[in-house]
Amino acid sequence: MGKRTLSVALLATAMLTVAGCSGGGSADAGETAAAPVNPEGVSGDITVLTNRTDLVEDGTMKEYAAEFNKTYPNVKVEFEGLTDYEGEVKIRMNTEDYGDVLLIPSAVAKGDYPKFFAPLGETSSMRPTYRFTDKTDVDGKTYGIATFGTANGLVYNKALWKKAGITEWPTTPEQFLDDLEAVKDKTGATPYYTNFKDGWPLESPWTNSVGSISCDTQGHDKLAENDEPWAEGNDLNTLDTLLHDIVHEKLSEKDPATTNWESSKTLLAKGKVGSMVLGSWAINQMRDAAEKAGQNPDDIGFMPLPSQQNGEFCSTLVSDYQQAVNIHSDHKEAARAWIDWFTEKSGYAAKEGAVSALKSEGMPETLKDYVDNDVKMIERSAARTAEVDAIDNASEIGLNKPDYRKKLIDIARGATDGTLEGYFDDLNKRWSEARQTVGS
Repeated sequence: MGKRTLSVALLATAMLTVAGCSGGGSADAGETAAAPVNPEGVSGDITVLTNRTDLVEDGTMKEYAAEFNKTYPNVKVEFEGLTDYEGEVKIRMNTEDYGDVLLIPSAVAKGDYPKFFAPLGETSSMRPTYRFTDKTDVDGKTYGIATFGTANGLVYNKALWKKAGITEWPTTPEQFLDDLEAVKDKTGATPYYTNFKDGWPLESPWTNSVGSISCDTQGHDKLAENDEPWAEGNDLNTLDTLLHDIVHEKLSEKDPATTNWESSKTLLAKGKVGSMVLGSWAINQMRDAAEKAGQNPDDIGFMPLPSQQNGEFCSTLVSDYQQAVNIHSDHKEAARAWIDWFTEKSGYAAKEGAVSALKSEGMPETLKDYVDNDVKMIERSAARTAEVDAIDNASEIGLNKPDYRKKLIDIARGATDGTLEGYFDDLNKRWSEARQTVGS
């Protein structure tokens, strides 16, 4: 596939100008897409929009539909794979024609969910069953169910790190930098790869890690009440200082402008690159790249970020895209049937090596190292995402856009004037002023 499996919040863009468009606020706005009781009685043709163009093109989605039809024989499922998912769906949501089932675009303001999506049920009744329900909770109702979740950390080449004499996970940023220096000096490999050119690896893989440093489930929510998120001791300060120092110490690729995501997978698999901050969704992609390159997929490892609280590593669990039902769908029951089946019966999350949305499911094999080493995995709250996003938009910083970390890297490598401290001061000032603007 082109970029990645994980897409939720990775493409946060300008807010949709759809609040008053023809796509919002229909007469059946309150109609719940309830879970079906009798599969034989569910019927209709539904269209499912997806960003997984690869799974549409190779027939995998058709195979899922065939299995689905064994339970729901009277529902016909068609798929539309969209390469520029966010861009295309954003346009279509100005009409009523945006599929029956869709992945909620990151550009839709959380408060606007009731205008576009049918509620799936009361959050209080769904929370015991599903992870990540607060991601789409609006006024006590849930509007989406996660396709899966992901843990955050570093994908790395274990054989390469062993060659450099490193056998233990670093527990501090300073130790991590020393380890990267050892990789550089003893192996000649590029210790860290930023994927600067593609941009998106500087977005959510880093921002989703807010909470991992402090081991705080409310880490992201607290940004709504913090005037200085980049002050020393805060997660964003630690994370962005680490990225700055990696580049400043020349422990990343020589020319960030020439990076390539697809190539980076092979580089890491071959031991030419040492590590990258990514979600656990990337593990299987790196393992596949290793197999294709004739390398050992078991050399692909996943470690937590180099920070501990009370001697314990922590990693945030965050939601991928959430499947929702179009409020204008004529076949809401069939649409909900698909979401429930895909979540509970398809095996999709397990196949992707991801965290299931079902709380009854344990951690996937891809996170065995986390489980075996007692990494504390915390489901990060998204209850105040709407407030945080409002401040972020008003500040024009872009926590889920690449530009602010691209500037950070440019400062670190001397391509742009400035200092890390000065940049943090500016970010704090803009964030504080934006909080006053939006009335937080």
